[in-house]
This record gives sequence, structure tokens and C-alpha cells, in this order.
Amino acid sequence: MTRKIAIVGAGQSGLQTGIGLLKAGYDVSILSNRTGEQIKAGKVMSSQCMFDMALQNERDLGVNYWDSDCPPVEGIGLRVPDPAKPGSHLIEWAARLDKPAQSVDQRIKMPVWMDEFVRLGGDLQIRDVDVDVLEALARAYDLVLIAAGKGDIVGLFERDAERSTFDKPQRALALTYVHGMAPMEPFSRVAFNLIPGVGEYFSFPALTVSGPCEIMVFEGVPGGPMDCWQDVKTPQEHLARSLEIVRTFAPAEVDRCRSIELTDANGIIAGRFPPTVRKPVATLPSGRKIMGIADALVVNDPITGQGSNNASKCSLVYLEAIKAQGDKAFDDHWMQATFETYWDYARDVVTWTNSMLLPPPEHILNLLGAAQQSPALASSIANGFNDPTDFMPWWLDADACNHFVNEQLKKGA
Repeated sequence: MTRKIAIVGAGQSGLQTGIGLLKAGYDVSILSNRTGEQIKAGKVMSSQCMFDMALQNERDLGVNYWDSDCPPVEGIGLRVPDPAKPGSHLIEWAARLDKPAQSVDQRIKMPVWMDEFVRLGGDLQIRDVDVDVLEALARAYDLVLIAAGKGDIVGLFERDAERSTFDKPQRALALTYVHGMAPMEPFSRVAFNLIPGVGEYFSFPALTVSGPCEIMVFEGVPGGPMDCWQDVKTPQEHLARSLEIVRTFAPAEVDRCRSIELTDANGIIAGRFPPTVRKPVATLPSGRKIMGIADALVVNDPITGQGSNNASKCSLVYLEAIKAQGDKAFDDHWMQATFETYWDYARDVVTWTNSMLLPPPEHILNLLGAAQQSPALASSIANGFNDPTDFMPWWLDADACNHFVNEQLKKGA
């Protein structure tokens, strides 16, 4: 008898998991509160820069439809402006990724994936989901996965105090999708500007509903001068505030922005949320269990660009665990063990990302500065975005970090 699985949420993890399960012979329903047309016509949802490991998961499923259309992200670059000398930098370097990254606006990707899910025989239901609906799903299906990272039902999953470093937002966040930004030379990149005590500004190429674009990402320290979006009322005001921040805190980026315009009125977003880890199993009033997946359970600040990457990697872990379970029950022990397998990876991503939200310790400043002299070191940092477990343990441990830096510097000697 075919096993039945319900997934609430039609984002990266929900659709990737649903398509993977259909291809493995499962009976799958996905519940979304919006149609593909509504998603495409709506606001941008994220900045979603996906690196090679996550992209490979899409290739393996045959849903990598944008490789020829999406402008590649070919590297990572870092600037730390010198506050005493506008236009000059305390640290500046850039390194190529071993394999390019890409960012496809979820307003493009998710409607196409929804169509593919239906084409493969999936049951797509457009409806709001509350506890009563979850109870009905839990009765009718062998497993219910919650892949929606926002909304009331996420509150069913208890915050894991031991694994959650912060209990409040660490950045005031904003995205601005634009056309007309001058490209980085000699290769495209995520262009980071780390402004001590103020926050971060970075940009990178992407594909949106109106074609190739750049995404501007703003991360302001709460209460600081980049925490400045509350009075912005219109898309044009949002663009103007974006340019004002660049002029004030990243003046070396101004020339690239001289001809920018919004991709569309919905190509903006501003908000904040606390980085959070939740426990993977929720118990409904009936006593039945449901399970969270990806950012329903582990939500990181976007400063390291890991959100969609984590969703893709979590989906792969869950797919393998579901297939390995065969005909056995998806009980709470299986749910916890499956999440722990994902957490073995995600723990390092969370630790690394959270460290970027705090004032950097001396060994990290030394690391970032030394990368100016060592292409090998700059390459190691850049390619760690693809697999952040490569940063451990030396990112956290001063002695290990200094040893790693010295070894990399010797390579360039």
C-alpha cells in the first residue's frame, strides 16, 4: 500500500521534498495558502543565494530549470570600510567560488515547481491550515510535515532554549531588488560590506520576474543608524533609503548604483525576526504528532545566506530518512532521530551564522585581514559558504584559527 504524506507549505523545502517523494513512489499532498499565480504576483520572500551543494540537490531531482537564465554568482568579496577615510578600506579581498552559486527569485521558482508537482501526480491544495485541518491531515496521512516557516502553526513547535542563542532579532533587515547596477569586475560576487557597529550591506546578481537583477541586502544593528525602515511608506521611498545607506556607509559601492531602479513595486521587503531553533515534534490536541522541516525548525539570520541552502539540505536528509523507514511507523522517535541527523549539519551553520551577528573576536579579524595576503585563505573563506561545516573548528577556536591562517599563508609564500 502506498504511503501517504502531507506537507504544509510550498516553499523550497516543501516542494523539493514533495517532488522527491513523488519520484520515489509516495502519495503526496502539499497544502499552500497561495496559488502559483498569487505567489508570482506577490512580494519577494527572500534573497535565496544558493551554493553548489544545494543546487546539486535540485539537479539530482531534475528541477534545475534556470541554469542557463540565472546570472551566476562567481565569488565572494569582503570590504570593511575605514571610518576615518571615506572610500578606503581596512580590509578588502575577493575570491572565486569553486562552482558558481545562483539566486532565483522564489516568485519564479515556486510556481514552476508547483506545476511540476501537479504534473508528477501530486495533490496540490490551496487552503489555509489551522489546528483542525492539521488534525484531519494527521488522521488521514502516515506523516505530516510542516514546511511553513511563518504563521500560527509554527508556534506549535516549542522553542529549543538550549539551541537558540538569541531571543530577539539581531538585525533590522531589508531587501531591494534592482535593475541597472553595474556588475562587479573581474567576476560577479556576493559583495559584502561589513560596517563595524552599524551592520552589513551586501549585493549579488539574481534572476527575478522581470529578468536579471541585483539584490541589495541591508542588515542593521537594532537601534543603530541602519535600523531605519520604519518610516518608509512607498517602494520609491524604500529605494531612496537604500541609496542613502549605501552613500553613507558603503561609499565605494555608490558608482555601481548610479543607474539603479526597482525591478518592480513588489521587489522590496523590510522586517526582523529572532534566529530560532525549535523542537522538531509537535503534539496536536488529539495526541497525534506532526513534524517540522527546514526553517519551520531552524531559522537563521540571512547574514550568511544559508536559508534556502539549509532548506535544500534538510529536505535531502528527510527524503532519505523517509525512504529508509519503509513500512515502519513515522513515530516521534523517528521524527526526533531524523531531525538530529539534520542538526548534525545545521548546528555548525547556526553557530557560524550567529557568530557573524556579534562583534568579531580578534582571531576572526586577523583571519579576514590575512585573506588580503593569501588567495588560498580567501578561497577557503569564500567556499565555506557552500559547506559551512568546513569552518569548524577553526572559526570558533582562536588557536586553531591562527594555526589555519599560518598554514594558508605558507601556501602563498
